[in-house]
Amino acid sequence: MASTGVCADVGIIGGSGFYDPSIFGSVKEIKMHTPYGAPSDIISIAELSGIKVAFLPRHGKRHAIPPHLINYRANIWAMRDLGVKRIIAPSAVGSLNEEIRPGDLVIPDQFIDMTKSRHYSFYDGAVVGHFSMADPFCPELNSLASKAAKGIGVGHRLGATYICIEGPRFSTRAESLLFKGWGADIIGMTLVPEVTLAREAGICYTTLATVTDYDVWAMKPVTAQEVVQTLRSNVEKTKSLLKALIPMLSTERACSCSKSSEEALV
Repeated sequence: MASTGVCADVGIIGGSGFYDPSIFGSVKEIKMHTPYGAPSDIISIAELSGIKVAFLPRHGKRHAIPPHLINYRANIWAMRDLGVKRIIAPSAVGSLNEEIRPGDLVIPDQFIDMTKSRHYSFYDGAVVGHFSMADPFCPELNSLASKAAKGIGVGHRLGATYICIEGPRFSTRAESLLFKGWGADIIGMTLVPEVTLAREAGICYTTLATVTDYDVWAMKPVTAQEVVQTLRSNVEKTKSLLKALIPMLSTERACSCSKSSEEALV
């Protein structure tokens, strides 16, 4: 439990376009501090179907923090300090796969890291940690997200490779074609190191990736305006999915995410 005396079971780290916690009803706002500085914004605590939820906008409520400057360690540490056991991370992505179209929902199970200058670990001091990322997303949480999507009739793809670039710029066409050739399905800027830090913290993690556009391999350059337009139409879908998914989460976890450090620390 945090020093604030507040706790939560599930963390929502909202991505581009998803800044408003009002879908959960009334909220209590708390300001947190961590050994790594302040999180992206004030954290909102709410309750849905008896489950305490902590909501944090990844880029800040006014989208003032670009992907490469997000304090990922502070964000995940704050969630851990609140007692969060599972993180659901809505995220906007581009598509590198003809079969994954703008407006589609993707629940990835793999990633490729092309970031360059971020803080990647909590273990960069006296203790060193080598954590397995063979299966970086929680399989139980991914499966439940898929089940929830099916239950409310939201078409989606379970299983895909997310390539994470540094940002804040979009890819060149050469880069986009390279990533597509590697077999990556979707592209974004915020997954890493968020997902790896969650693993270090023993927190289950899944991404609800909504596709805003085809990346520039498709020969039509993407603009921020186009992304925002499609993003707005995806937000309601994500809200509905969260309302369906969160009540499905029991207090007991059937995965091994909480034990990730047992064989990782040197």
